[in-house]
Amino acid sequence: MSREEQIASFLADNASAFEDVLAAVIDRVDPDRLYAPASYILAGKGKRFRPHLVLSASAVFDGDRDTALQAAAAVEVFHIFTLVHDDIMDRSPTRRGRDTIHVKWDEPTAILTGDYLLGKTVELLLAFPDTSLRPAMTYFTDTVRKLCEGQVRDMEFEERNDVTLEEYLVMIDQKTSALLECSLVLGGMTGCAGGSDLEVLELVGHHLGRAFQIQDDLLDVTADSAQWGKPVGGDLMAAKKTWMLLTAIGSEHPHRSWFEGMVERGGATQEEVPEARRRMEEMGIVESAREAVIFHSDKALELIHSLPKGTGQHSLAALTQKMKKRLH
Repeated sequence: MSREEQIASFLADNASAFEDVLAAVIDRVDPDRLYAPASYILAGKGKRFRPHLVLSASAVFDGDRDTALQAAAAVEVFHIFTLVHDDIMDRSPTRRGRDTIHVKWDEPTAILTGDYLLGKTVELLLAFPDTSLRPAMTYFTDTVRKLCEGQVRDMEFEERNDVTLEEYLVMIDQKTSALLECSLVLGGMTGCAGGSDLEVLELVGHHLGRAFQIQDDLLDVTADSAQWGKPVGGDLMAAKKTWMLLTAIGSEHPHRSWFEGMVERGGATQEEVPEARRRMEEMGIVESAREAVIFHSDKALELIHSLPKGTGQHSLAALTQKMKKRLH
């Protein structure tokens, strides 16, 4: 069996085992108004990138398979919890092609569903043995703090027109990178990873998070709408502070004033999105974003290649390459 076939088999086995664990997370039905929306949101098909990171990092350090699967489920359930509450704050009508919980049910139900999923996250993490439970829980709770700080920064950015690119990177380090770091570190903690190993895993997550978010910002401008699953240019229409927009208004290019005017009037119209993309291409921003994604992806790959060799390491590299090339 070739390395590619081994990686594909490893990831497929992980995906199958993970879905079985996730399907068993909600084991109650009454009251229906709590457990029906919880089951509904967990059944939505995501990329499962974070669970794959947990299981791959665990394999790198010969981790306990059952503990790793519970940790992978914990990370995904927590991620979904954040999406439920994000959707309320953003008034998002759909998620992954389906109605959001606050639309399908109502806002109080969505808040309670999110609270319940946070509790289930902690319950799943209790699968760690006593020797590593406290470090795992400490790392997780610190991740919660970082995500909350990142979310507050993101909210504050909506009210400011002087946000710098450096501030934005701090925000995505907390809001995006932190959970990827947590996924990798928890995976390592299921096995024999020592302090320096966990530091490497954390750095991998840092660079993956930056690459992932910058790619997300880029795709909002350049994606094919059928694949993207949401309106292309949605961030521009909301004047959302992204890597792309902040780079545009932080430049000295003549097109800068066009983007400043767009922000001042509350965002682009749908008809202006192609014009915004054209101007960003002329400014070199589209290409710079692609270069930034490649830079951070390659930094992650360098670190991954320093980890113990084996299927786990190879799968982490494959996941990074796939993320770097994603189109939606």
